Amino acid sequence: MVKNKVRVLIVDDSAIVRQTLAELLSSDPDIEVIGSAIDPFVAAKKIQETVPDVITLDIEMPKMDGLTFLRKIMEQNPIPVVICSSLAGEGSETAFKALEYGAVEIITKPKIGTKQFLEESRIYICDVVKAASHASLKKKSVWQMKIQPKLSADVVIAKSNNKSMVETTEKVVVVGASTGGTEALKEFLEAFPLDTPGIVIVQHMPENFTRAFAKRLDGVCRISVKEAENGDTVIRGRALIAPGNKHMLLKRSGAKYYVEVKEGPLVSRHRPSVDVLFRSAARYAGKNAIGVIMTGMGDDGAKGMSELKEAGAYTIAQDEKTCVVFGMPAEAIKLGGVAKVLPLGGIAGDVLNHA
Repeated sequence: MVKNKVRVLIVDDSAIVRQTLAELLSSDPDIEVIGSAIDPFVAAKKIQETVPDVITLDIEMPKMDGLTFLRKIMEQNPIPVVICSSLAGEGSETAFKALEYGAVEIITKPKIGTKQFLEESRIYICDVVKAASHASLKKKSVWQMKIQPKLSADVVIAKSNNKSMVETTEKVVVVGASTGGTEALKEFLEAFPLDTPGIVIVQHMPENFTRAFAKRLDGVCRISVKEAENGDTVIRGRALIAPGNKHMLLKRSGAKYYVEVKEGPLVSRHRPSVDVLFRSAARYAGKNAIGVIMTGMGDDGAKGMSELKEAGAYTIAQDEKTCVVFGMPAEAIKLGGVAKVLPLGGIAGDVLNHA
């Protein structure tokens, strides 16, 4: 059976960006660029002729800005949209607006050296576009990175050969998410009461973006939510979110859990990496940990989830139906690291029951 190619429409007012994106996307045998447009009005005419599987969309354009066009697309004829803009990185409010309006992914391109950035990020951009073509439009997400050699958690923390520590009454919840995670985490965290066990989260997200994300969640959740700082204590009623471009590890001193935020190479092509967090939780929490892996593209967290389960932790994966992209949970399930598969709406309750 011949596999259908992902048909892409490029919408950007820069001729250089349109040309560069068209060339790099066309280099992937699974992608077909069906056209490009200088502004949303030209794009609308092209969509009437041929409906693409995915649209790459700039924000700052003449005649109509990208956010307005995105909103109209989602209201009239929902199509997976990948925002490719320098504005999304500058102002987190712009990026959050894009997510609220329905963007599946955001790629933050630099103001200077855009052509070089796009060329160097070819594999990443092609992967994002292909994942977007399968995405459910009920949820949205953001993450951005440059492709680097795929390393394991060994480069940040060695795997422990010790048996998991004795179980105590104090639990700690470790969570990993990527594509679709911004909305999934909101629903997940809103369900928790004030006395919830401490939660530590890795969400694939750009640098300088996680602080605003945590602040937004803090405003709608009963528990407190903050961007993690090195040495922060994991306490009941609080969730810590790994800062963009930094790894976060769970550590333990006596009966106290705390986080270590540190530099390091990309792990599973991510920084922060879910594998790094999960391995540290397996090593320092063991049976006291509850691991949760949510919607996301790729396999970051799958190996770490297996290590958590081996250490005696209770592990949960989000089910395919409620995931934007059933990549990370599916890989964790394949490796045998998942004890239970649940829809998004049932995960928080199961965590509380187990804790």
